Amino acid sequence: MLKIKRMRIRANQWMYRIGSYFVLNSIPLLRKASGEGKKQITVPNDIQWERVTVDGVASEWLSPPNALPETVLLYLHGGGGVTGLYNSHRWMVGHIALACGIRVLLPDYQLAPEHPFPAGLNDCVTVYHWLLSNSYAPGRIIVAGDSAGGLLTISTLLALRQVNQSLPCAAVCISPAIDPAFAGKSMRTNVWKDSLLSPQFARTMMRLYIGDHDLSDPIMAPLNADLEGLPQILIQVGGDEILLDDVVHFSDRAKAAGINVTLEIWPHMWHVWHTCVSVLPEAKDAIDHISTFIHNILVKLE
Repeated sequence: MLKIKRMRIRANQWMYRIGSYFVLNSIPLLRKASGEGKKQITVPNDIQWERVTVDGVASEWLSPPNALPETVLLYLHGGGGVTGLYNSHRWMVGHIALACGIRVLLPDYQLAPEHPFPAGLNDCVTVYHWLLSNSYAPGRIIVAGDSAGGLLTISTLLALRQVNQSLPCAAVCISPAIDPAFAGKSMRTNVWKDSLLSPQFARTMMRLYIGDHDLSDPIMAPLNADLEGLPQILIQVGGDEILLDDVVHFSDRAKAAGINVTLEIWPHMWHVWHTCVSVLPEAKDAIDHISTFIHNILVKLE
């Protein structure tokens, strides 16, 4: 039964992957296909949803019951820097909030191509500074993100370090698009295994996100950055992802820089499989691993 369920999930993922190919030249259609315009806000049961504006940045709070006090997960959604904060992310991140017992702040940052890099990054940094100014200590803040949001997570850490800002206690990257050049061998070897993300889609989104910016900028391309001094990082990536080798390369560089990195490679999983948390055991297990990672860090800080 579980095998049949996985096959159905894969089939749905492939339908999205194929469909995305046909709307690459129309950003409005791509956004609509990804969930823009839905009037009904969908979050898991027991999650309290609230829309807020944070120093000019549209954002949302997802709050589980009995959340840990004075602790926050700053979550930077994926979507190639082109598609926005929609129900698929609210649903997944809501489950992360429930598993961790932590309030989550989701910035609906500015999107390319209308607002290419560094507009979205600047919004994420603004929201982090707002947390500090509202009595959240760096040691009680975790930054996380998936796909392009995983790249934004590392870029945010590097941007904060650049101005000598106190860094959060930890970071979590889910299937991060960590190398804008997409130079890893798995971009070829896993092209027919990753049922969600295609090389053409990834490269097109990244070109829109980068705009005219210099790709050698270390904040844009963390593989070019000095990673020394970054906080602990949990990275989760699927064994079938086209991004696999880029992620492994980044993990190796971070470890060489002295960063405490936990790299989890989940066999047979595709890009951001966590979105299937309602029906896929591996998605729930991966989110439980995130919860364990975060709580182990917070316990050490107490």
